[in-house]
Amino acid sequence: MTRVLYLIACAAGPTQYVDDGVRAAQADGWDVCLILTPSAASWWEPRMQELVDLTGHPVRSRYKLPWEKDALPKADAMLVAPMSCTTLNKWGAGISDTLAIGLPSEGVHMGVPVVAMPYFNRAQGAQPAVARSIAALRGQGVLVLDGPDGYQMHPPKQGEPKAYPWTSALAGVRRLVGA
Repeated sequence: MTRVLYLIACAAGPTQYVDDGVRAAQADGWDVCLILTPSAASWWEPRMQELVDLTGHPVRSRYKLPWEKDALPKADAMLVAPMSCTTLNKWGAGISDTLAIGLPSEGVHMGVPVVAMPYFNRAQGAQPAVARSIAALRGQGVLVLDGPDGYQMHPPKQGEPKAYPWTSALAGVRRLVGA
């Protein structure tokens, strides 16, 4: 039986290559369900069908309406990657105003292994809220992969979104789920 991974991507540079992350997770043996923040979904809007075809599932970016059924299978693990500075700080403060934050925010307290790997620059990372948010997520059991074990912040205007280390993010998922 294939395990289900919710890959939750924010409006950060590597999300324009999220299909690479999906393929890497699939090669790792996961049935991938893709959830995008509303802003990230707008990036992919003209090509959304490509992601649906790649995953075999609807791509979600908003909460379902009360009368709608769940469109995705239950997650065995969640990977929030790339995680933007905005998502990190909202999530760390307990603000789950998007599906992309609400799912892992709730999931980690329901026993679902949750891994998060950021992508933002050092100027954004210097904000005091970043360290507090990372500590808050780690305190809840989220494996946050930053620094040498994940993504090291880049200088402003010098990021390389295509080089985002999806393999490091997936190694974190494997470590957390014990696979």
